Amino acid sequence: MRQNIMLECTETKERIYITSKNKRNNPDRLELKKYSPKLRRKALFRETK
Repeated sequence: MRQNIMLECTETKERIYITSKNKRNNPDRLELKKYSPKLRRKALFRETK
C-alpha cells in the first residue's frame, strides 16, 4: 500500500529526498519542510509525480 515518492524543492527545483507514503491515508500531495543544501536553510519540499 505504501509508495515511494520524490520530494522537489519549490524554490530551487532540486530533487534530493525520497520518502514513502500511504496512498489510502494521504491521497493529496505531500508537503514537508526539509533542509536544502543550495539555500543552506529549511525550505518547502512538495511531492512530484
